[in-house]
Amino acid sequence: MAFDIEMIAARYSKMEAAIAQARKVVGRPLTLTEKILYNHLWDGNPTKSFGRGVDYVDFAPDRVAMQDATAQMALLQFMQAGRKKVAVPSTVHCDHLITAKDESGVDLGIAVKENKEVYDFLSSVSNKYGIGFWKPGAGIIHQVVLENYAFPGGMMIGTDSHTVNAGGLGMVAIGVGGADACDVMAGLAWELKWPKAIGVKLTGKLNGWTSAKDVILKVAGILTVKGGTGAIVEYFGPGAEALSCTGKGTICNMGAEIGATTSTFGYDESMERYLRSTNRSDVADLANKYKAHLTADPEVYVDPSKYFDQVIEIDLNTLEPYVNGPFTPDLATPISKMKEEATKNGWPLKVEVGLIGSCTNSSYEDISRAASLAKQVAAKGLKTKAEFTITPGSELVRYTIQRDGFIDSFHKIGAKVFSNACGPCIGMWSRVGAEKKEKNTIVHSFNRNFQARQDGNPNTYAFVASPEITTALAIAGDLGFNPLTDTLTNEKGEQVKLDPPTGEELPNKGFAVEDAGFVAPAADGSGVQVIVDPTSTRLQLLAPFKAWEGTDLKGLKLLIKAKGKCTTDHISMAGPWLKFRGHLDNISNNLLIGATNIFNGKTNEVKNQLNGNYEPVPQTQRAYKAQGIGSIVVGDENYGEGSSREHAAMEPRHLGVRAVLVKSFARIHETNLKKQGMLALTFANKDDYDKIQEDDVIDIVGLTSFAEGKPLTLVLNHKDGKQEEISVNHTYNAQQIEWFKAGAALNLMKA
Repeated sequence: MAFDIEMIAARYSKMEAAIAQARKVVGRPLTLTEKILYNHLWDGNPTKSFGRGVDYVDFAPDRVAMQDATAQMALLQFMQAGRKKVAVPSTVHCDHLITAKDESGVDLGIAVKENKEVYDFLSSVSNKYGIGFWKPGAGIIHQVVLENYAFPGGMMIGTDSHTVNAGGLGMVAIGVGGADACDVMAGLAWELKWPKAIGVKLTGKLNGWTSAKDVILKVAGILTVKGGTGAIVEYFGPGAEALSCTGKGTICNMGAEIGATTSTFGYDESMERYLRSTNRSDVADLANKYKAHLTADPEVYVDPSKYFDQVIEIDLNTLEPYVNGPFTPDLATPISKMKEEATKNGWPLKVEVGLIGSCTNSSYEDISRAASLAKQVAAKGLKTKAEFTITPGSELVRYTIQRDGFIDSFHKIGAKVFSNACGPCIGMWSRVGAEKKEKNTIVHSFNRNFQARQDGNPNTYAFVASPEITTALAIAGDLGFNPLTDTLTNEKGEQVKLDPPTGEELPNKGFAVEDAGFVAPAADGSGVQVIVDPTSTRLQLLAPFKAWEGTDLKGLKLLIKAKGKCTTDHISMAGPWLKFRGHLDNISNNLLIGATNIFNGKTNEVKNQLNGNYEPVPQTQRAYKAQGIGSIVVGDENYGEGSSREHAAMEPRHLGVRAVLVKSFARIHETNLKKQGMLALTFANKDDYDKIQEDDVIDIVGLTSFAEGKPLTLVLNHKDGKQEEISVNHTYNAQQIEWFKAGAALNLMKA
């Protein structure tokens, strides 16, 4: 039986009436996205048509999922909320704190020992508040959710941007910060601006070397890293139905890389097959009864331009494999053009490491297709030229692929099999030689390839591809190799060609596992003690942020004016800093250390206006805080792109930054700033970014009449005594303004 089957049945029972009423108020047929959203309204009653990209709406998600790095802060906040138990089904997944170095068993053992304090905290707090706990080694949150919790037509939120992976099973699944998760677990409504709608029509069928990953790699090239911001992407068409469920998950997973709120597919036979193969026939039976409501109305897909704000069409018959990168996941290059582009741009052609797996591509189908290529190495007399690693997505997948001989096939080509965890994908990779910072190329089947993300080396050129293409490029050791057309020289000096990959959507003998890694919470957790050592360097109980003082903000120092891409990785790095995710003061020592200061082109070196010296960003900000001086951060386009980590909002708040002013925000980060009582502002005129000078002291005027839709004014007090005024916009609604006034959304919850 599936987890929470009663909750799923209750959700489905409301669906028909809610959708019928929504059709009346909207006055037209509905997309799948609209059906799910209207069926999850907080008040349960569709009485008005909401404006896309305009109206803020309260929702009632079905469940919450948290990974261990973000769960620490989310649950530290929840402990302040005064609730005895979570209001909706919730889970914690220990997947982010395991460093990949040697191999699974060794790495997992080290992680369990090093992170014992954090794991003990997470397991005890989960036990106390009724939260399901997935042990270290159980798997990556998104793969585990797909295997156990996702269901067609549902809505969930998760404290990780790749929560969107569950769209592969027909959910509206959205990444959020821990404060949002805290609200929902406390039984409060969750607020989201009603999303725009992008439709992607898929025709034809994948063949040969092309995989589902290539669909989203191509879409990323079309929409760029911010083209999906504020929108839900809905995939449909005969090509969509021909994809496996896990292939759909891969596409939805990387929707985070185009800034999409989430992505989703309509319920179909591939989802039914996956549900039944993962021991959830009861969910499949229910979904079959409501099948008409688990996809868009027929009229929508007949004439999609009438119902979507943008429509993209992709023919899978002619789709070519893509390799995206380096340094950004939307620089899309067809495999046939890669050698030319690499040569032209000076990208290193020698592939040093190929890495497959992660939450994006670690399904049975992915691994089986990559294994079919690994088997050809010996059969064709080849030798793998690059290092090769595999990161299984869950213990269910790992155990099954071991049973079916795939791990043996990988070992025979010299591959390492890492733990069922995020590992290299999020920078938890102890890569030998990375500290030398040598220019080199790696290829992986992950989702993100921001500079220095995987191994900490800013000179590692990381490219994103499917597991099949990653494996082929690792075998060849050559970024310019095109397996569709090129041959390789084997150990006998013969020219041989790799056969296209083959694999199974689902295991013929079914999935198998001895210990999936789940620990159910106590039925009554009232007697469970959650202890946080006050001297700990890993965990720290939270103190409430101070309320707004009721005046305009005067005399703010410019902390940094960031140039170009500034993701949450730049604002709050992962890798070795993950160990401090439960200790706000300690992790604040990584504040903006990856951002480039436009005034000197350097990272982690800004002018301290108190002494005129150039110092690290956190040190400078702590100096301002010690003097009771507020500050402001200025950024470029799509500021806060990437991970959902709310530490990127909590750290500046904790250290005394009062406002973040940018050309544009990524959705999750803007919300996180608002939740923590920060001012998230955008230039009314983007060219005003150029007016900000290094020694500026800045006033924010108009806060005493802070109101929805009303711009604020910034006064730039330049070092030469001159003043300039610029207008800045915001997207705060009335409720969010109250968060600002109270000092944080959590302060209102406790009030």
